[in-house]
Amino acid sequence: MNKKVIMGIVAILITGFLVLPAMSKGLKWENGEKGPSKQAGKSNIGHLYLYEKAPDPYLTREDPWLIVEGGMWGKMKYNLSGSTFDFVFNGHGLPIGQEYTLIYYPDPWPGTGLICLGSGIVTECEEDCIEYYSSGNIHIKGSVETGTLPIEADENFENGAKIFLVPSSDVSCEENKMIGWTEDANLYEGALITFDDTDEQ
Repeated sequence: MNKKVIMGIVAILITGFLVLPAMSKGLKWENGEKGPSKQAGKSNIGHLYLYEKAPDPYLTREDPWLIVEGGMWGKMKYNLSGSTFDFVFNGHGLPIGQEYTLIYYPDPWPGTGLICLGSGIVTECEEDCIEYYSSGNIHIKGSVETGTLPIEADENFENGAKIFLVPSSDVSCEENKMIGWTEDANLYEGALITFDDTDEQ
């Protein structure tokens, strides 16, 4: 192996060490300060955090997504069982004026059988606001007859249900499926959840 080839390999390795950390800046492996998503003690209440995520530049993990640190995020409070899926969701750091829909998303694409839980428009907070939440907020509340989650046709049936916040233009609530995909505008689940419909028992 001649000297030029060796120098070329060294240059590539050095570039990799410099570029990959820069690509991953602002990303993190864990939920960090917001979370974790879990049941509230022994109650019937669950808390789910949703995050802006980006592809893992290292491609070394089973989960190919990383949470964007300091990015858009939200929190959903919901009941773990009941005759209806009752929830309150608050999102932060989102683009003002954008209409979003909170959904249950069953794999595979295009999420056939998905359930629209509720929609809202991102607004600025005009008064009595914590500085960090001064803009880009959304509030969605609902009581929806979802049935037990996840549904049996969901590829994640054995593990749990995915909850996403997506631009309303990307989902058809009438056809119960995704009709578009804006990856960097979505909020993704911090964990999978389950809901037991007591009317089905």
